Amino acid sequence: MNKMKCLLLAALLADVASVRAQGEISTAVTDPVAAGFSGRVVETTNTAGYTYVLVDTGSQKLWAATTQFDVKTGDPVTVGAGTSMANYHSPTLDRTFDMVYFTGGITVNGGTAPVSATAPVLPAGHPPLDGAKPVALPPGHPALTGTAPAVKFDLTGIPRADGGQTIAEIFAGRATLAGKLVLVRGKVVKYNAMIMGKNWLHIRDGSGTADVQDNDLAVTTATAAKLGDTVLVSGVVTTNKDFGAGYKYVVILEDAKVTVE
Repeated sequence: MNKMKCLLLAALLADVASVRAQGEISTAVTDPVAAGFSGRVVETTNTAGYTYVLVDTGSQKLWAATTQFDVKTGDPVTVGAGTSMANYHSPTLDRTFDMVYFTGGITVNGGTAPVSATAPVLPAGHPPLDGAKPVALPPGHPALTGTAPAVKFDLTGIPRADGGQTIAEIFAGRATLAGKLVLVRGKVVKYNAMIMGKNWLHIRDGSGTADVQDNDLAVTTATAAKLGDTVLVSGVVTTNKDFGAGYKYVVILEDAKVTVE
């Protein structure tokens, strides 16, 4: 397991009992993400090249998902270690799950679940799976270079922060702004709580373009927010940040002060 995934798993285990901005994970539920879990399938569904299974472990029922494979209700399965997503909404299924464990492998009847060598593009909102090509990430999750979230928010009329910059200006001036404090206002278009002990935001203010990739700014913060919030962000500019495992940013504001307006 690579360093990035180890960090993600450690952060998720440490925070699994906490109240998150998008919902509360019950402290009565034991998080099996570190070691995986086993049980029998009581429900299954396929979408966009991926399979979701509801697994009855004997003490609780847990959803898991991976690249599409053959499985049916009643099959015994073993779910490998993965990444948990609380209150995850699948656009392709138009369904919200209290918790889903995304994993690179699920075995059936003690065998190995077949995984396509050419995995399709992940449905919107799915974390990347082992063996899958780097593609779209879940709302608010650290984004891969070149990816851009689908925006369904009205970005008109967002005023520039007093004495601050627009997102496009921060990208354009990143060479001179690196290491300096900036102030920017934008709307939260992606959000994920407590990844590696931080909340991850993507904000937009209507400036910049997707073609130039200067219209979306990643922010990490201790402050909770939600999709659609207008926020005032104060943070130090970091450029060409590489967290490993393909998680790279041309510009990111880390450990920023965020005020929800």
